[in-house]
Amino acid sequence: MNVARILFEQRDSAASKLQSAIRDSLPVIVGVVPFGLACGIMGITVGLTPLETVLMSALVFAGASQFVAMTMLSAGPAGWGLIVLTTLLINLRHLLMGASLAPHMNRLPMPIQALLAFGMVDETYALTMDRVRQKGYDPGYQLGCNLSLYLAWVASTAVGAGMGGRIDDPLAWGLDFAMPATFLVLLMPRLADRTGVLVCALAAVISVTGAMYLPGKWYIIIACLAASAAGGLLEDKSNAEH
Repeated sequence: MNVARILFEQRDSAASKLQSAIRDSLPVIVGVVPFGLACGIMGITVGLTPLETVLMSALVFAGASQFVAMTMLSAGPAGWGLIVLTTLLINLRHLLMGASLAPHMNRLPMPIQALLAFGMVDETYALTMDRVRQKGYDPGYQLGCNLSLYLAWVASTAVGAGMGGRIDDPLAWGLDFAMPATFLVLLMPRLADRTGVLVCALAAVISVTGAMYLPGKWYIIIACLAASAAGGLLEDKSNAEH
């Protein structure tokens, strides 16, 4: 009887965490769907088949990298090595995100770590870290966020791929603004103190300046490293003062 009650409580708890993850993900999905539609449309525009376009979203699951890869494909013959290197540079920021989650995830079995790592994108990371700050880390919640965003991304890409033959220039619709707007929504609640505001301002200045004067996507990595270093120094100074 006790075993049955425990199993029922665990199942109820898991369902509650999943519902919470889906509920928290819904506002983010609103911003992801237009971006996924644009990704699907663009895949067809650059010459990919609908199946190739959807498989790219299902296997890569990295919007910015997919757009860059498609842009390089549309620009003419490009070696796969160059495309892989470029997308690797863009996604190096995931190392920093993974490092901040490592203390929580290291206790999990390796297959679970791999599954959660695959679904870690900017949006799911932000949702997970907000949960950590408010209630502590929970792998079930992170998995729920990952699944919600993953299914929305693949489904919206598939719909966009179906629309691809009817729209020549998807970015002319301004759909590419949906993702930056989503990131701003995720960022603003985290600017709760002076350190957060200063780090955000530094990252913004470096990102914009780097995008204007540096080749490729190096500005993303430089801004991440500079903001991380500044955040660490400011946190140490704040802790020393207290």
